[in-house]
Amino acid sequence: MGEPTPVAGQGEPSEFVHRSWYAHPGQLAPLRAELRRWLAPFALSEDSEDDLVLAVSEAASNSAEHAYTQLTADDTVELTFWTEPHAICLEIVDHGQWRTPSDEPTGRGRGIDMMQRLVAFVLIRHDNLGTRVHFRHPVPDGHSRHAAPQVPHLVRVTS
Repeated sequence: MGEPTPVAGQGEPSEFVHRSWYAHPGQLAPLRAELRRWLAPFALSEDSEDDLVLAVSEAASNSAEHAYTQLTADDTVELTFWTEPHAICLEIVDHGQWRTPSDEPTGRGRGIDMMQRLVAFVLIRHDNLGTRVHFRHPVPDGHSRHAAPQVPHLVRVTS
């Protein structure tokens, strides 16, 4: 799919990068590898980086598995990365249909809870255009160029 659109120079923390992948489980490994490259310039602990990658992978996996009823070559998962004051922000977008999680025990359905435990701020928005999952994670002092306000842990917005 599309090539990443970086705005920073080689080896500098990126201010904005956007890329799309086919909404297929086989694209999750390349998505995770690309995200790790985007995170590399930041002084995140190994655990923080792993948490971000796992949360983004879960959101992308949910898009690939649940958003599209029958996958076609046009179905995508988009990943956008940007920095804010003392924070890394990521957004995962699909253009499929939201499916309300089941109240019945299935042995599955823990992805949203997992994302909330892994990342400081999670916002999930779904409407007739698809689903957006927004993550905001603090960056250690000295590795971001701005000062950030405090944000709540989770906000769910539906239309």
